[in-house]
Amino acid sequence: MIDSNAPKSPEAPVEAMLREALEQGDVVLGTIGPILNHLLINQDDSLFTDEIVARVRGMMSHIAWQLLMAHGKAAEIGDPDIFASENRDGLATNLIGYPALLTHCHALAVEWQLTVRLEDRDAIDPVLSPLLQSLVASDDEGTAASAMIILASQARFIQHQRRMELPLNELPGDLFHQALLISRAHFGEDANEAANSADLEMRAAFDESAGRLGLLSRLVAGMGRGAIAALSIGHAGAALFISALASTSDQDRDIAALSTNDGQMARLALALRAAGLEARDVEEQFLHIHPDVTLPDVFELLRSDRAATMLAASIRNTAG
Repeated sequence: MIDSNAPKSPEAPVEAMLREALEQGDVVLGTIGPILNHLLINQDDSLFTDEIVARVRGMMSHIAWQLLMAHGKAAEIGDPDIFASENRDGLATNLIGYPALLTHCHALAVEWQLTVRLEDRDAIDPVLSPLLQSLVASDDEGTAASAMIILASQARFIQHQRRMELPLNELPGDLFHQALLISRAHFGEDANEAANSADLEMRAAFDESAGRLGLLSRLVAGMGRGAIAALSIGHAGAALFISALASTSDQDRDIAALSTNDGQMARLALALRAAGLEARDVEEQFLHIHPDVTLPDVFELLRSDRAATMLAASIRNTAG
C-alpha cells in the first residue's frame, strides 16, 4: 500500500529545480539563431561591441571569401582575391541565414572564449593540455601519432580563431555541403561551368575525418571508458573536454560547447552527471568554467540515470 502522506523522494526538489533551469536554457538556445542573425546583418556598428558577434561575423566572412576565391580561380578571373573581397559581404549575408552554420560558428566562438579564460585564469595551455601531452608521450605509437596530429590541428585552430577565421575543410560535412549549395544559389543564373568546376574541386579536397573535430571525436571514441578522464577540463583542456562531454552525454558537439556558457549551467551540470561524474567532480569542473557559481547541496542527490533522462528529453525538445 502506498502511503499518500509519505515524504516525497529527496530527488524531486533538485530535479524540479534543474528541469526549470534547463527549460529556460532551451528557450535561450532557441533564440540564439534569430538574435545572432539580426546582429550580424544589421549595419549599425554599435551592435558589434560584443566579441562573440564580431567573431561569428569574421568566420562567416572568411567562409564566404574562400568560396568566392574558389569560384574566381575556376573562372580564371584576373585577381580572385579582389573578386572575393568585393563580393563576400553579400554571400556572407546568405550564409548567416543558415541557422545550423550560424550555431556552429557561435559554438566555436564560445569554445575559443573558454580556451582563453582557462589559459588566463588557470594557466592551461590552449594547445598542449596535460592529457594531450601524456598521449603524445604514449608508448603506443598509434596513440602518440594521433595525439601529435591533434596537437597540430589544435594549434591551427588557435591561430585561425585569433584571426577570426574558419577554414572550409574544418566544417562538419553537412555544413560544408550546405555552404556550397548556398554559394551556388548566390550566383543564381550566373552559376556556370566555372561554378561546377569550383564545386567539384572543393568537394574532392574535403575530408571531414581529417578536420580537428573529426580527429577529436575519434580520439575520444578510442579512449573507451577512459574518456571520462577527458571530462576533467583542467586535465584535458577545452577542446577535448567538449568533445568528451558531447560523446558521453549523447549531445551534438555544438550544443556541448554552448553548454559551457553562463545561460546553460543546468545543461552542463546534467551532462556531467549523466556522463557518470560524481557531484564533487562536477563541482570541480564548475570551479574552472564558472568559478563564481556554487552548486546547491541537493545536487548530490541527483542520480546519473535521472540526469540522463532529463537531458535526453531536452535534446528531443530542442530538436523538435
